[in-house]
Amino acid sequence: MPINIVVPEIGESIVEATVALWLKHEGDRVAAGEAVVELETEKANVQVPAERAGVLAHIERKEGEDVKVGDVLGVIEPIAETAGEAPAPVAAQAEAKPMEKTAEKLASALALETGKATPVARRMAEVQGVNLAQVSASGPGGRVTKQDIAGFLETQKAKPEVPAALPLPTIEQAKQPAIQTPSMPVVARQDGEERVHMSRRRQTIARRLLEASQTTAMLTTFNEIDMSKVIEIRTRRKESFKEQHGIGLGFMSFFVKATIGALKAFPRVNAEIQGDEMVLKHYYDIGMAIGAEEGLVVPVLRDADRLSFAQIEQAIKTFVQKTQDGTLSLEDLRGGTFTITNGGVFGSLLSTPILNPPQVGILGLHKIEERPIALNGQIVIRPMMYVALSYDHRIVDGREAVQFLVRIKELIEDPETLLLEG
Repeated sequence: MPINIVVPEIGESIVEATVALWLKHEGDRVAAGEAVVELETEKANVQVPAERAGVLAHIERKEGEDVKVGDVLGVIEPIAETAGEAPAPVAAQAEAKPMEKTAEKLASALALETGKATPVARRMAEVQGVNLAQVSASGPGGRVTKQDIAGFLETQKAKPEVPAALPLPTIEQAKQPAIQTPSMPVVARQDGEERVHMSRRRQTIARRLLEASQTTAMLTTFNEIDMSKVIEIRTRRKESFKEQHGIGLGFMSFFVKATIGALKAFPRVNAEIQGDEMVLKHYYDIGMAIGAEEGLVVPVLRDADRLSFAQIEQAIKTFVQKTQDGTLSLEDLRGGTFTITNGGVFGSLLSTPILNPPQVGILGLHKIEERPIALNGQIVIRPMMYVALSYDHRIVDGREAVQFLVRIKELIEDPETLLLEG
């Protein structure tokens, strides 16, 4: 009896998705539990596995189509796991297109071995039979992205066929006067433009950022921090820290600890508005904004106040790796009470971060840059960082916001207090 592949219950508040990539073709055999199709949701990509072994008999919803929970994506004709021979549909297809399948597999193998690419791009290249060496990379670190593959395929489709060579004119034709063609009106050029469909995640990011600016009374305040002592501690302890914990000591663990200290001192920055009530949260789930191929994602450090420096660094490293691999789960992205975003890794000197509703505060970190400052009546050079706090002015007053940043400044400039105050 045929088995429908349906859109599963994906996660809290997520009812729609987009078919991102079919990992199998019609006629392909699939094992029980093997991923058949990948769905793109507003938060993360989700792979849908086959319930039983069989043959992908029919694809109901094509790549790029929007679907809802419960929609039928495709149909599997079951077969026994131990079947020795392929069923008729597979045999028929193999008989009809043996050379095409062989060429496709060779191209897929070459695609996997050539060039650097994101996991989604590699899967897409394998399915489409694209040689990654022929695709221009636009992703970080020279990696080929899903958009690069899609653009390459569109370019291949748009390439005009090479016309047959025209015959040379005869002597009599050459003697004929040239025909004057009327001048054509100038029209707007379209060849310098490219239309790229926004992914579901990019559409969601656009909608949420617009909602944040329209539904909150957002304001940003700034301060600057002398990073000398944190840099000194990292330089002095980095080798022993890595030897003991197997992970490098970065700046983010210091800022997570300082942020929690400031949130404890000013609890309304760790709250949200529900109707005419403020919900003050006495737990600290800190979102870490990370730039991803499809747009910004914010995985969450659960109960960050209970984590050690090493545990924070390890969790951040894991999030970054999962972001690059496209393996972040919905659980990684759920919730959060406050967010930290670090534009400094991209060279940003100053910015005004946008709130991540329903949170009412977000801390922006920036590039560390040596600057002259006045210290004890002397002009000295110090590694300085501008920090920004965007906050919802409906429940966070300017006084609280300024003092919140001052508290972070105090804790970072005297990092021993991070240990003394827990």
